[in-house]
Amino acid sequence: MKSLTVLFNDGWKFCLTEADKIKDISELAGARWYDVELPHDCLINDTHNLYKTGDGWYKKRFAVTAEQLSGSVFLNFDGVYMDSTVYVNGMEAGSWTYGYSAFELDITPLLRAGDNEVAVLVRYREPNTRWYSGAGIYRDVNLIVKPETYIPTNGIYIHSEKKDEGAFETEVETDICGSAGEIYITLQVLSPDEEIIAGFEQRALFKGGRSSFINRFTIDNPLLWDIDDPNVYTMRVSLYKDGELIDLDEESFGYKTAEFVPEKGLLLNGRQIKLHGVCMHHDLGALGSAFNFTALLRQLRIMKEMGANAIRTSHNMPVRQLMDICDHIGLLVDSEAFDMWENAKTEFDNHRFFKDTAERDVKSWVERDRNHPSLLMWSIGNEISDTNSEHGIEITKRLKGYVDKYDFKHNAPATIGSNFMPGENAQKCADELKLAGYNYSEHLYAEHHGRYPDWTIYGSETSSAVRSRAIYHFPASAPILTHDDLQCSSLGNSVVGWGSFAHKAWRLDRDCDFCAGQFVWTGFDYIGEPTPYSTKNSYFGMVDTAGFPKDIYYFYQSVWTDPAVKPMLHIVPCYWDFNPGQPVDVIIYSNAEKVELFLNGRSLGVKEMRLADSEEMCAHYIVPYEAGELSAKGYGSDGAVIAQDRLVTCFDPVRVTLESDKDALFADGRDIAFIEISAADKNGVPVGNARNRVKVEVSGAGRLVGLDNGDSTDYDSYKGDNRRLFGGKLLAMVQSTLESGEIKVRAVSEGLESAEITLDSAALPEGITADGVSVVKENAFPAVTNEYTREIPVRKIELTGGGALNENNASAEISVKLLPENATYRDVSWKIVRENGVDSEIASAEPAESGAVVTAIGDGEFFARAFVNNGGSVPQCFADVKFTVTGLGAATRDAYEFISACAADECLGTARVIEDGAMSAFEGRTVLVYRNIDFGTAGTDTMSISIGTCADVGVEVWEGTPDSGRLLLDSVFMGNGHWCGFAEQLFGLSGRVKGIRTVSVVIKNSGVIFGGFAFGAVNRAFDENYTAENDGVYGDEYTISGRSIVGIGNNVIISYDGLDFGEKGAHYLTIKGATPNPMNAVQFRYTPKGGEQQSLFLDFISADSPEEQRFDIPALTGVNDIKFVFLPGSKFDFISFKFE
Repeated sequence: MKSLTVLFNDGWKFCLTEADKIKDISELAGARWYDVELPHDCLINDTHNLYKTGDGWYKKRFAVTAEQLSGSVFLNFDGVYMDSTVYVNGMEAGSWTYGYSAFELDITPLLRAGDNEVAVLVRYREPNTRWYSGAGIYRDVNLIVKPETYIPTNGIYIHSEKKDEGAFETEVETDICGSAGEIYITLQVLSPDEEIIAGFEQRALFKGGRSSFINRFTIDNPLLWDIDDPNVYTMRVSLYKDGELIDLDEESFGYKTAEFVPEKGLLLNGRQIKLHGVCMHHDLGALGSAFNFTALLRQLRIMKEMGANAIRTSHNMPVRQLMDICDHIGLLVDSEAFDMWENAKTEFDNHRFFKDTAERDVKSWVERDRNHPSLLMWSIGNEISDTNSEHGIEITKRLKGYVDKYDFKHNAPATIGSNFMPGENAQKCADELKLAGYNYSEHLYAEHHGRYPDWTIYGSETSSAVRSRAIYHFPASAPILTHDDLQCSSLGNSVVGWGSFAHKAWRLDRDCDFCAGQFVWTGFDYIGEPTPYSTKNSYFGMVDTAGFPKDIYYFYQSVWTDPAVKPMLHIVPCYWDFNPGQPVDVIIYSNAEKVELFLNGRSLGVKEMRLADSEEMCAHYIVPYEAGELSAKGYGSDGAVIAQDRLVTCFDPVRVTLESDKDALFADGRDIAFIEISAADKNGVPVGNARNRVKVEVSGAGRLVGLDNGDSTDYDSYKGDNRRLFGGKLLAMVQSTLESGEIKVRAVSEGLESAEITLDSAALPEGITADGVSVVKENAFPAVTNEYTREIPVRKIELTGGGALNENNASAEISVKLLPENATYRDVSWKIVRENGVDSEIASAEPAESGAVVTAIGDGEFFARAFVNNGGSVPQCFADVKFTVTGLGAATRDAYEFISACAADECLGTARVIEDGAMSAFEGRTVLVYRNIDFGTAGTDTMSISIGTCADVGVEVWEGTPDSGRLLLDSVFMGNGHWCGFAEQLFGLSGRVKGIRTVSVVIKNSGVIFGGFAFGAVNRAFDENYTAENDGVYGDEYTISGRSIVGIGNNVIISYDGLDFGEKGAHYLTIKGATPNPMNAVQFRYTPKGGEQQSLFLDFISADSPEEQRFDIPALTGVNDIKFVFLPGSKFDFISFKFE
């Protein structure tokens, strides 16, 4: 009998149940079982429930013969997420907990000749990861039948070393399992063009069990594997017994040298290169985590086209085929295994199993992928809090030992990606590896390079800038992380607190010769971790989840590609359609020597790019908008034009357009055509801000398997037949069936001319089959979808108005026009904001028939913002118009100066003004409202109230108003005998008040003279600071509870600005908090005014209830900005802190 490996993805059924409800598959006899196609993600069908706890049951019937049972039968799962148990004919065959490592089970003893049933139970518990994992049998399954003597899975191990004069010695170690006897092994080396270039043979007496047989040979001057020329060889190993071929296996390998050198970084085939790497999560957008070769190939090709030469498989073992793809397209791989060790980052993550299963997971990972020429590093962990402890050093040694055990020929070194590098124990862990990956810690490179001269240093995770495709929050000079539209700006002005702007992260790498390079966070957006919001998918990517590049993609392309090979130029913004006269930041990314920008044929100037030594590495113009053509040219060193880009102002769309990445698919049930859907105006110009809803119809030999527009705020189904354009684009994923023929794809949108294309689904070439693949047409697992509506969303708001206001002309009208003019949604909302989008109170806006009337309150600059929600809860379109106000005086009042009672903006009740600005003659409960009080960034939690009374008086103070505000004080002003005047009394408030606020004072009694009030100025630098009273907080997991922040988890940053420690300074920091962790690291960051950010880790010891822990800190003097950063794995209730 010969060995046989068959794809086992067909014929599966699926049933989803509540967690722990079903103990045995027999209990599901009457349940509804759906037909599903493997690979399968059981969560992606409902975008509103992407993290739903439950148990998924899979089953499949299959037959085996008596002859096959004379050997061994295995089931090989490349990935099941997670905590799975496999049953064969009702009996447990084995279990596997980690959702990212492959596993194989010998099911021979459980089989019978004829019909059999396999069942798989998948237990998904939430939360179990920091991003979207998906759930189910999401990678391939193979059925493997082996004879009595065979080559086991991953049983061929290849290693090559360069010798003199270009020769490579190759060692092939082949494992043989099974029964004893004489065996004959042949090796054939196939060149990249599949010609046999060498052959070797070995006869041996196999003693049974498991043994290794080694062959060594030399190849002179082989074609090297390189990122620009990835030559992949094949090792074909054949096993004969009794003169019969009984097993055959093939492994890809290549010839290269990769050496990490502390002073030079990475030497690939003897030359120094920089890792131009990207971090990649495993989901495939609208497909979820369900693996598809064509979709993954598309992702990696997009990265390669950008100029990337390396991939970090953050933060888990990749699908098997990723390594194959990287082998063939020339991407180095930093293959990563774990995001947590023994310390949890989420309640149900792999920490539950790590102690018991780490070795088998590493064994599976390393043995499967160790031969690949693309393999560069084995990363044993990412941001592992265990490394802060001595025990973490023990785990590091253990994991490195596992890697060395299963890659004992050292095809790649072990490494780690760490954001704990300031800590001594983390440095000890890195010292065990000597190949140190730094997450967002470029400031440590030089110091650690000097301290540890035998380390090779690289950026395992850098930048973390956030952006939404085709979204621009002007101006570029204003750092704007969050916005009303829950999007992030593509002008490069949105970055999270722990990261840095893209150009800075690249510059720090570029200018550090000993740094091996970097892996930017991230190549693609991924589902989950939507920092800085709580939306659906991330904003970190250079490419959105649909596979459409964002503007930042072209920045990296400009600095990572050679203009002699790939000249390029890209204009930001990606469309030219704004309000007349609006100042528009225009940014050019190009690898040309110089660029020149033109507006309607007029040159706006030539600028040098200076990519090798400048800080910004782009050309930046501020252009008053006028309709027409915006174009740019890039010039080479000889002055010739080598690249150009062009934008033309669009009109409203009139038709839908379709563009497929291919004209023909294979009828294998898996091939996918990626079709870009957009809208064009009457001149054929793409409408880059179109939001039209499009319905997609597919007929013939294909089916629609996904719709995606990359919009994190859009919860329309990935599996529906309609969705809005976002940034003028929508992706349709059309997959083949098992039938050849035509596939017709039609796209319709209300009010637009429809579009249709025809694709060809071609029969598979001779010798290739689609065995093991199902195409489900009926009884499919249902998706939660949305009905097609005939809505026409607003794409643009045009505003007319703005300018100067003064004491003689404090009001102005703004006219508004919505485009398209036949848009379904007509409701326009208004607000007054500062340049950075923060609310401003120096003016007001009231809706009017043609737009709005703006009235200035005080001097300064403000922007009137109009926005339309397009039927949702979040603004989707907005436009700003600028006003400048003079002559009105300050619009705010100083909270720390006495405010007379009569200065109230509103009086709800009865009272009258008496002398000295006091008020009296109150008749029962009276509310006095004071607006635009400026508490500054520090704020206060104390105030003095001046009252004259001969009896006790009930007083309330509200931030805002009593009907909608926050109660700051509900107390009694004690009688003081003042019947014709007033005196002050001090009060503590229930919370800190900051910024510009409305305050309401409630007088509950009659017979009172209310003189006024003032708030007490505090120096937060030496005050007890409650954490909810911060200057900024964002992250993935936290809860505001009263004056404190509790439940702090992943990537939370709490900021305090402008704390003044004076000349004396502070030397100690007391933190009041609680954590169930044995030790919760808190990263303390401080940035002196005009200086560089510094940081250190404070290890808060486990505390069941809030307690104070005191830490020594470097002396803080002068004005500093303070941040507390909580890293993955944190579980912390942060009550308050105080400096001393």
